[in-house]
Amino acid sequence: MGTRVIKTLIVDDEPIARQLLREELQSFPGIAIVGEAENGRQALAQIKELTPDLVFLDLQMPVMGGFEVVRSLGRGGRVPIVVIVTAYDEHAIEAFDAGAVDYLLKPVSTARLQKAVARAMLLRNSPLKIANDVAQIVDAFDYASPSPTVPSRKIVGKRGSDYFLLNTDEVLAFQAEGELIWIVTAKQRLLSNETLTALEVDLQQQPFQRVHRNALVNVNHVRKITALSSQRWLLTLSNGLQIVVSKRQAHSVRKFLNP
Repeated sequence: MGTRVIKTLIVDDEPIARQLLREELQSFPGIAIVGEAENGRQALAQIKELTPDLVFLDLQMPVMGGFEVVRSLGRGGRVPIVVIVTAYDEHAIEAFDAGAVDYLLKPVSTARLQKAVARAMLLRNSPLKIANDVAQIVDAFDYASPSPTVPSRKIVGKRGSDYFLLNTDEVLAFQAEGELIWIVTAKQRLLSNETLTALEVDLQQQPFQRVHRNALVNVNHVRKITALSSQRWLLTLSNGLQIVVSKRQAHSVRKFLNP
């Protein structure tokens, strides 16, 4: 049985840049170029239509830039492997490197392109790793922005064979059920691959508070706090979900009442 080819999309507003990358990639076995796009809007349409495995994505383009494309990915369906193609400054490149996100610095060298393709070959059967990498692209860029506030964090959730990339403000709570960790949004529940303890550490700069050994809540989505007893509280979230605060975490309610 032959090796499955990697369907590849090239996104760059410069025709010459697309041509050079296409000619290089055509010499790589296992790469099938299925389309090209000259801006982010076209890229999103072709990603939806062609379902590429690999996207070489320029950052600076008219109509819609590369990061806007990345932010729009992960709302359902399979997330492609994204390789950033950029002439960005060294600080952004360092951020990508720290986040283990692949990138190609213009002008693209053959040796560097070979490494990117080899990495894509290894990743193509790891949808969770791909989804996490795409999330890190956004995180790395936000952290490297000239005036970062609290560094952003993308949450990766799974439903069936689909992976979703969520902003932290879309998450109302994380709930544990046995060994399963559920991500609660306004309209659905998705599975997380992280433990509550790991999420609590990762999100300590975000508005999340542990209220029970089985629950981590986004305080911005708490709409009502009801006293059940002197040491027991009931939280009602913006979607109507109710979560009981454990006695051990009762002190955390004071943070809601006296921010």
